[in-house]
Amino acid sequence: MKKLIVIIFTLMLTLFFACAKTSDKLKSGATIKLGFIAPMSGDAASYGKITSQAAIIAVDEINEQGGINGFKVQLIIEDSMGNASTGVSAAEKLIKTDRVLGIVGGVFSSVSLAVAPMAERAKVVMISPASTHKDLPDKGKFIFRDIINDAVQAIVFAKYLATVENVKTASILYINNDYSKGLAMDFWGEFEKEGGNIVASEGVAEGTKDFKSQLRKLAEKNPEALYLPNYVPDVALILKQAKEVGFNAKIYSADSFGNTQIFDLAGDLANGVVFTQSAEQPESQIKKRFVAKYEEKWGEAPEMFSLTAYDAAGIILNAIKLKSSKSIIGGDLNIDRDQLRDFIAATQDYDGASGKIAFTENGDLVGNIGIFIAEDNKFRQLRSYKLEGQNLIELK
Repeated sequence: MKKLIVIIFTLMLTLFFACAKTSDKLKSGATIKLGFIAPMSGDAASYGKITSQAAIIAVDEINEQGGINGFKVQLIIEDSMGNASTGVSAAEKLIKTDRVLGIVGGVFSSVSLAVAPMAERAKVVMISPASTHKDLPDKGKFIFRDIINDAVQAIVFAKYLATVENVKTASILYINNDYSKGLAMDFWGEFEKEGGNIVASEGVAEGTKDFKSQLRKLAEKNPEALYLPNYVPDVALILKQAKEVGFNAKIYSADSFGNTQIFDLAGDLANGVVFTQSAEQPESQIKKRFVAKYEEKWGEAPEMFSLTAYDAAGIILNAIKLKSSKSIIGGDLNIDRDQLRDFIAATQDYDGASGKIAFTENGDLVGNIGIFIAEDNKFRQLRSYKLEGQNLIELK
């Protein structure tokens, strides 16, 4: 019996130290692997396209400079197809098979929320350039994002509509996923706290293509505003069907609307929609250089999520560059995952294409909210705000 206890205890210690191992040693000639998870196929593939193209530029830039301590960087792109289960499979491959040192992604909140615990257990630093669900950074100390969270944008937008645009009545049509429902509920609570009235709300299952019955129900309440915190393919369908049923309320949306695919899918119906996303910062030389490279390489202009994806990759690669050491004998590259995480967590005023980046104590972005409008098939920032306690402060 005692012998059995000793064996079990030995096995437990072995497992403990195996799990606690935080250092990686790359042999000379190996590559530094950076993972990327996004919807590369399906209805939401445009999000994967604009973010992966940006991450490719970040990796190309560092390889053109000779890599990191002479080691080339390999970007491994995995397709989440925009759903959590596929995203988990993608993360499992990146973490267990490819042994990546970091992950850029996921892009959708449902995917990132599912993947985050895996990254945390494996001590793989993960920075999402697009997942805005308010709970994401709380999934672990290795989990970050460089885009503003949903709770902040929903609260700012609700205050803006109620106190600046003086909207008294609104309705909401949301999809039952982490991103859309989270925004809808936070907006609802804050709008009514500010004296507004949500006269009707409809939630539908993911994959819904016919929204006409929900739109008719909402239209019966004659709201001034219709809030659509949904991804572009869904918003485009809703805009078309709202016109078909004669629903004429002013349309408002969230940061996912800031994807120029909306103009391809909805045409002129997209113009006039007001939405929130991270506020624009003064254009820097870094942003100008990135935009020029992006346009030259891909033949199109980058979008907000392109900027944040480029910066997420850049922050991880910069951490690897500054916190890795090359052995004098043998030329191995030694990388401590805890040190990478701690260095990223301490980020203050990182000079990125999306602006100056700093993280809060729990890995969230320190940032402000912009109010944008779609007009002439382009996006234009109308105003920008920050929250100080419960006060909405306009930035000049």
